[in-house]
Amino acid sequence: MKHRIFSLLLLLVSPTILLSQVAVELNPPDFIKTITFKSNTTQGQLPILKLGESLRLEFDAINGNEEDFYYVIEHFNFDWTPSNLVKAEYLKGLDNQRILTYENSFNTYQIYSHYTLQIPNIQTRALLKSGNYMISIYDDYDEMMFSRKFMIYEDLANVGVSVKRSRDVKFIAEKQSVDLVINTNNNMNLNNPLETIKTVIIQNNNLNTAISDLKPQYTLGNELIYRYNDKSAFWGGNEYLFFENKDVRAANIGVQFIELKELYHNYLYTDISRKNRPYTYNPDINGNFLVTVIDRENPDVEADYVNVHFSLLHDEFKAKDVYIYGNFNAFMIEPITKMFYNAEARRYEAILKLKQGFYNYKYVTIDKETGEIDEGAISGNFWETENNYKVLVYYRDLGARFDRLIGFGEATSVNISN
Repeated sequence: MKHRIFSLLLLLVSPTILLSQVAVELNPPDFIKTITFKSNTTQGQLPILKLGESLRLEFDAINGNEEDFYYVIEHFNFDWTPSNLVKAEYLKGLDNQRILTYENSFNTYQIYSHYTLQIPNIQTRALLKSGNYMISIYDDYDEMMFSRKFMIYEDLANVGVSVKRSRDVKFIAEKQSVDLVINTNNNMNLNNPLETIKTVIIQNNNLNTAISDLKPQYTLGNELIYRYNDKSAFWGGNEYLFFENKDVRAANIGVQFIELKELYHNYLYTDISRKNRPYTYNPDINGNFLVTVIDRENPDVEADYVNVHFSLLHDEFKAKDVYIYGNFNAFMIEPITKMFYNAEARRYEAILKLKQGFYNYKYVTIDKETGEIDEGAISGNFWETENNYKVLVYYRDLGARFDRLIGFGEATSVNISN
């Protein structure tokens, strides 16, 4: 409650400071794992829901304390600054309520409690507006445990998305460019689209690399056309590496051998740099993950946690650190994903505690001075790579108080063209 009172006082005393802040996701402490949205997909990925669809958030607490957790929902503008809406305008009912549904793990070495939050529910009956949202989870002491972004859209605009090879000759072998065509239906006229329309292009559900706020180059009636040479271009990257350990007692895809200690340990095959090697198509799920377990009925509480050993054969970077990267932690750079160099074995190594399932991952480097992420330093960048692209279209009419999310489009580069 102290946190809420402090936030209210800050809003009253200094609204201009608060409104300028851009919301960022907070990753959880070590005892909270496997944060997953299961609203319209079984995979752990960025949740983009149609207005009226239900939201389902799940996570595990592996400390075995059966703690109480509370959720708070906030609305944001397209650029993740707080919107001008009061809570009653975008939320029907109440938030700041306790998560009532949880189950304890069954027949696992790692004891944990699995929490499930479904919206709408008795307290939170509906989310009323489209746009950007953040859900934050607090403990009994009003300390924020973690937060996650999600989006709700209205189906008011058709968004055509096509993926092309880069039009910049210097990067034609390494980048992919995204073209957009936005059409609104007959019931909606766009006033001054150069100022009122905002777009966000997301590659592989990773908000960190999203391209936002491109202006339409051409306007033909209610049709907006975006065909940029370089502003809508992404690095192609490479197919994600992956492993599957749904059978915890036997080596599976990507797992070289196993060992039972306090928990099962899975040792993955040592990976190598693919930067200077030819591109090879290898189907993946674009950085996402899926919890699954063999010979069990309910993976939510019957899948075990495993210490997964990663290794990368590579000379030591002098000015860079190496991290494991994927949607298993919302593509965040954090201490537990940092790899350490084993000079004797001449490789980078790290151990992550992950729930059984199918996981995509890659290795990225971080410049020690600038903090810049280079996703292609180890994996390479190839125009042929199969990537997923999601496009969000926001609209704020003249005099409106918030950004509506009026359209959603999606495409993959599997049929990329020149």
